[in-house]
Amino acid sequence: MMTTPKAPPQRTCVACRSTAGKREFVRVVRTADGVEVDLTGKKAGRGAYLCREVACWETALSKGRLDAALRTKLSSGDRRRLAEFAAALRESVAV
Repeated sequence: MMTTPKAPPQRTCVACRSTAGKREFVRVVRTADGVEVDLTGKKAGRGAYLCREVACWETALSKGRLDAALRTKLSSGDRRRLAEFAAALRESVAV
């Protein structure tokens, strides 16, 4: 009996709504300690996915898309940490 290969998991960016493989995105997860970037994609908690584009991070933070996707209100500290990660993305793209 032949089995068909399993399709890779598809995810959607909460900012631009583009879909791609799970590994193409950065996962942001809501944990008991707050909201954080999950580069492994395996942390426990409610997750949302964002492209590696700075524009998507800015949109998600400014328009409250991450708040909605994670079903929480981002604290100022969470918002600052995520903005710093987005700034690091900008620097890595500029190199």
